[in-house]
Amino acid sequence: MAGFDVRGLYVHEVSLMQDTVIIAVKQAREAGAQRIHRVMMRVGALSGAVPETLEFAFEIVAKGTMAEGAVLEIEKVPVLCYCSACAEEFEPADLVCECTRCARPSVEIRRGRELQLTSLEVS
Repeated sequence: MAGFDVRGLYVHEVSLMQDTVIIAVKQAREAGAQRIHRVMMRVGALSGAVPETLEFAFEIVAKGTMAEGAVLEIEKVPVLCYCSACAEEFEPADLVCECTRCARPSVEIRRGRELQLTSLEVS
């Protein structure tokens, strides 16, 4: 199946979490920390990343680093579109950004693509 490696993990999420752990460790070291206790992220519905798979990948890639045993908290960010005809923001019912008020398609996505490391809890 495309996207899987031999262990059944999504390669995309493993790669994302490897990069996230590298950034987190770098930031923690720069702050003089010895350990990372919590990693907070924002993951948009359109980011292409599956939050549950990110959590599993985090446990694997954090092993042997100062983030081993840390808690990964993911804030799931829903899609938010803007309708220029109604001048209103709306959360679409599905991934087709059709205005919930006038039923016109929207091309402006204002939220939902995020994939951000937002904060760390360290000591």
